Amino acid sequence: MAATLLALAAADCFGVANLLGISAPNFSVAEGRSSMLRRGSRSLQHPRWSATARIWAEVANPNSFGLTLTTLDGTLALEGEDLVDVELPLGLPLEAASDTVIPLDLTFGFDGFSALGSVATSLFTRDELRYELRETLAVDAGPLGEPSFGLRTWLRGRVEVQDPLVLR
Repeated sequence: MAATLLALAAADCFGVANLLGISAPNFSVAEGRSSMLRRGSRSLQHPRWSATARIWAEVANPNSFGLTLTTLDGTLALEGEDLVDVELPLGLPLEAASDTVIPLDLTFGFDGFSALGSVATSLFTRDELRYELRETLAVDAGPLGEPSFGLRTWLRGRVEVQDPLVLR
């Protein structure tokens, strides 16, 4: 029976993480840290234009045992527009019943303003934008398996737009 539960936990079938008592880490906006959006340099990946959002998050492990936050997969939205696919392998160890502050650097590029949609004007006319990070996350809980926790909004906040965010 225990072997079956561990096998199911590793596959994250039918919410087995809940059966085993594994809670997802909690995310909140880190106090005392400003999240920023800044223009990036040109690169092979983004030859015309890019920007990087640095979001500071406080990640808390509510479990009575340590685990490792292994991946974040989802979407970053600015002003309600889905702009960035997020795929971050992390390997962030989280001690039992503790928290840590981490920076998440999310870079995105566009070939033209049409890809920005309604966010384009906001990038150049506002000092601050609302963001939302919706994703699935996975943890390594040692002998309890490697469960993932469903797509949901983990973090909401504001990023300061560095002055000036100008295309060159």
